[in-house]
Amino acid sequence: MNGTIAQRGTFKRVARTAAGLVLGAMLFAGTGGSADAGKITVYTSYEEDELAAFLEAMQADLPDVEVDVLRLSTGDLRARMLAEADNPKHDVIWGWAATAMVDPRIMAMLEPYSPADIDKVPARFRDKDGNWFATTGYMGAFCVNNEEMAKDNLPMPASWQDLIKPEYEGKLVMPNPASSGTGYLHVASILQMMGEEKGWEYLDALDKNMDQYIKSGSKPCNAASAGEFAIGISFALRAIKNIDEGYPITMVIPSEGAGHELEANALMKTSQNKDDAKKFLDWTVSKNAEAEYNKWKSIVTMQGRDMPEKFKNAGLPDDISTVLFEVDYAWAAENHDRIIAEWQKRYEQ
Repeated sequence: MNGTIAQRGTFKRVARTAAGLVLGAMLFAGTGGSADAGKITVYTSYEEDELAAFLEAMQADLPDVEVDVLRLSTGDLRARMLAEADNPKHDVIWGWAATAMVDPRIMAMLEPYSPADIDKVPARFRDKDGNWFATTGYMGAFCVNNEEMAKDNLPMPASWQDLIKPEYEGKLVMPNPASSGTGYLHVASILQMMGEEKGWEYLDALDKNMDQYIKSGSKPCNAASAGEFAIGISFALRAIKNIDEGYPITMVIPSEGAGHELEANALMKTSQNKDDAKKFLDWTVSKNAEAEYNKWKSIVTMQGRDMPEKFKNAGLPDDISTVLFEVDYAWAAENHDRIIAEWQKRYEQ
């Protein structure tokens, strides 16, 4: 496979090929990573379209900060950072899964830093020792097809408990947690909110109503939107987009609270240009950054957010913290492999 590097202003990013995102041995032309004073290197897992928008806004506010960006999926980025642990090549981690950030091997690479306006980010969305903070994230939700529900005279579900009622047998589709981060956040949050014994009992009951498990986190919502299923267990932003595009669905945030993943930011201990790295991290909690996040993210952690109209129209509350289940990110990370193995043993036979 061949990857290409696309330049946009003063940052570089990896372009997608039909086969996926490809990473070469070193993609920063003319830079030695964090050792090159005057530039900062940022590692991220933000999607490319939102990343481009965020960086364009950043460059307008910080024209003197030159940024090289490497974008990889969460797992690939973890592998790269661990491979570079003896000689890190970046200054900042930006928009990376909190459940990956809390890996002790990663935490050992971080230097505590609290931006000037960090108080805008509630304590639940940042590390207690100041090693990382999250400004964005994504959350789970149900996509319910109104026409399919009316056709079978089914009541609108309001909770996880509703989904195990007999009338929903064969009406559900959800992501496979072994392949989908969205699927895993649902399973991990259920096990945390109910406790493992009762959580697995619940998942056994949910499985009886499940038509199928799908690899993609967004496809269950798209399938429900198209009328292939009555209820797709997915994530909120996909529901919001599909509602905005006119699909006959209702977004339901489970009353027990929505599982979610945070996208976290941090300063590397080995950065050789900490002044500019800190300027960048300060910007990530600025009003202009928040305004750009608002266009793309269901979770923006800064207090006082002006929720976009299309988000509110779909049913997202102004204060997102009121509908989120308080996930233990470290527990979700530490138990990932064990939970997936148990899930596959129970439901993939």
